[in-house]
Amino acid sequence: MAKRLADKPRVSPGQRLSQRWDKMQGGQVWNSIFRPGSIFRKGYTDSPRNRSYVVMNSVLYHLHPVKVKRHAVKVSYTLCLGGLSFFLFIILTVTGIFLMFFYRPTDVQAWNDIKSLHTSVTFGLLVRNMHRWGAHLMVISVFLHMARVFYHGAYKAPREFNWVIGVILLTLTLLLSFTGYLLPWDQLALWAVTVGTNMIGYSPVVGSQVRFVLLGGVEIGPETLLRWYVLHVLMFPFVIVIFMAVHFWRVRKDGGISGPL
Repeated sequence: MAKRLADKPRVSPGQRLSQRWDKMQGGQVWNSIFRPGSIFRKGYTDSPRNRSYVVMNSVLYHLHPVKVKRHAVKVSYTLCLGGLSFFLFIILTVTGIFLMFFYRPTDVQAWNDIKSLHTSVTFGLLVRNMHRWGAHLMVISVFLHMARVFYHGAYKAPREFNWVIGVILLTLTLLLSFTGYLLPWDQLALWAVTVGTNMIGYSPVVGSQVRFVLLGGVEIGPETLLRWYVLHVLMFPFVIVIFMAVHFWRVRKDGGISGPL
């Protein structure tokens, strides 16, 4: 008996752990969660067809195209303006959530909350400046991105639909920036919104009705601040996220990032 135990090969803890890992990967629960071809399972031989299967069966891999053109991964003078615009949107979202903790959209408290952000909140001035300058840079980067697409002819077939989505995203970016202009509730913001809404009021057919809805009355008041706050932090970000998802999807469907003519 002792001789049999002595002849039995010893298994190291690492080998035992590896055997248990392999056994778990072969179990029914693992197979039901991770299909063949995912980053956690190997089930395909290396071939172009099977590489496509791996991409289609993995959520992580499916976010990227099967093939990437050489010019799409080179650093050029455009400096990835579309990706930079998306990065700035993420920065604005994070800093905006921070500012929402210290801001109340009322005519009595709005300016005082902005002032306390500068003087009493830790890193408040830094975060607000990041949010303000990030908004300016996003408008510039989206505009330059549209200019690059236009001058490279990337709006032509088969990308006409994505060009329209891009124009909508540019409009939403401008609206997002303009609605945030009123929130400090200072003289500069009040007069800028007065001029902007008066311009809207002169639009044909529905101009006066749209101006009344935006102001919440016949002139700027507390209702205006609340409405623009909701538009700025809820409605426009929600809509722009939907259109960005469609925009990224169409980039994939149209063959990836377009190159110069």
